[in-house]
Amino acid sequence: MIRTRRSRGDLAVVQQCAGRLLSYPDEQLYTQLPLLGEALGGVRGGPAATLRGFLGHVRATPRAELAAHYVRVFDFKNRRSLYLTWWTEGDTRRRGLALVRLKETYRAHGLDWAGSGELPDFLPAVLEFSALAGTDALLREYRPALELLRLSLGDGGTPYAAVLEAVCATLPGASPRDRAAARAMARRGPPREEVGLEPFGPPTGAPR
Repeated sequence: MIRTRRSRGDLAVVQQCAGRLLSYPDEQLYTQLPLLGEALGGVRGGPAATLRGFLGHVRATPRAELAAHYVRVFDFKNRRSLYLTWWTEGDTRRRGLALVRLKETYRAHGLDWAGSGELPDFLPAVLEFSALAGTDALLREYRPALELLRLSLGDGGTPYAAVLEAVCATLPGASPRDRAAARAMARRGPPREEVGLEPFGPPTGAPR
């Protein structure tokens, strides 16, 4: 598939909207649907169109029903975690160091994580950061985790798979077709030398 070049502004809109749609579907989300639709309506291309399709699903689904589905889907036991370091570090002490580094990255861009109520590796937060900071460096670093989550959601048959497809489509290069290809992507390493993806290799407690 040939992907057309998109402006950073368009990518930021898609990433910010995706982050909101991957958050718990509370009443505020439903009140924001017109705003999200308007924002995505101004963006051309596949990722925005994919998110507009998911917006239609949200509009047509009662909030209580979608909330129950969300809880079932994004459950650690189902190996569909929205916490990116869970995919890279598993339940190891290294995860704590990774979380600290994420907080430092946010702080370096003028965004203070203190008191947010969520862990800094929460995908909606990473997407929000990427949109506000104007960089997809963290998303590219955790690309294998995103792809593994995308594949897992696809296997589960949930409409939320479309949101991950849109997120991955904002990043350079084609998505891997299966888990083996996603793990091969991890072994090739992140785009920045100072950040290792060694934990994809197989840490204790990491998902398979």
